[in-house]
Amino acid sequence: MKQPIIYSTRPFRDEFIERIETLAPNYQFKTELTSAELSQVEISLGWNREFQSELLASNNLKWVQSISAGVDTLPLEEFSKQDILLSNGSGIHSESIAEHLMGIIFGYSRGLLQAQKAQVAQKWLGSDIHYQAIQKKKLLIIGTGHIGKMVAQRAEVFGMEIYGINTTGRPVEHIKETFPLAKLKEVLPTMDIVINILPLTEQTNGLFNQELFTFFSPTALFINVGRGPSVKTDELIDALDQKKLAFAALDVFEEEPLPKSSPLWSMENVLITPHIAGLTPHFQTKFMDIFLKNLESYLSDQTLAVNQVQLLSGY
Repeated sequence: MKQPIIYSTRPFRDEFIERIETLAPNYQFKTELTSAELSQVEISLGWNREFQSELLASNNLKWVQSISAGVDTLPLEEFSKQDILLSNGSGIHSESIAEHLMGIIFGYSRGLLQAQKAQVAQKWLGSDIHYQAIQKKKLLIIGTGHIGKMVAQRAEVFGMEIYGINTTGRPVEHIKETFPLAKLKEVLPTMDIVINILPLTEQTNGLFNQELFTFFSPTALFINVGRGPSVKTDELIDALDQKKLAFAALDVFEEEPLPKSSPLWSMENVLITPHIAGLTPHFQTKFMDIFLKNLESYLSDQTLAVNQVQLLSGY
């Protein structure tokens, strides 16, 4: 009988491969597959869409460990039909994204983003530069998972007033008050800084649209490090032009790379970063901490110890 395969869509250091082989001596670990080997894959570390049809047709695939936190691009319905377990990389990028967000908040509040653009134009802004204190500013974190909690912890140190939005309004450490997603429109008008960290689901796809932007404070800073399709790009551009909010910092977009024809590139009240908020030092170590815990529990009793995704909800 052929050995089942743990297939990885990316290479890992030898030290981690050795730990996988020690935990799972009856499996083969592979980063490349022949067509004949596709039917032997039981565990997929990452997801290769090129092999999607064959992997799903084999009926031998039992568990997919997503490398990213977002899983909206995976065939969740098919996984559900075939009882394929799914876990994600949630938590790996928390510190990096929290630091990215705090950098934007400081850069905007101290006029650094404005000054950088003025430097390119050799323009001395003097006291005309935008500045504000962040202490006591109202920060709304939309999506209070691993990343949201880390952002709240960081922001609390600087005396910000922190509020949160999650599915049910459940309380979260370091957050003064949380609200259910259904109350977002009621909460938005009083918020100075609004951060979207939501996963992409049917409920959040296109959530930030023309109607929702009318509830923003005209002085608000909006930051999106969640998923690009959560924001209707053209409607955000209109909202910025109409001064329904003051500034947008965007790391993710409906279409990536952002097309050169997009008006966002030339807008003074926009910061564009190329989907880099989650770039994380020591990624392999942090990721393997999740995968190896799950591998051990999977081999023991076919369960996942951490970060199991509920397939029907998408997170």
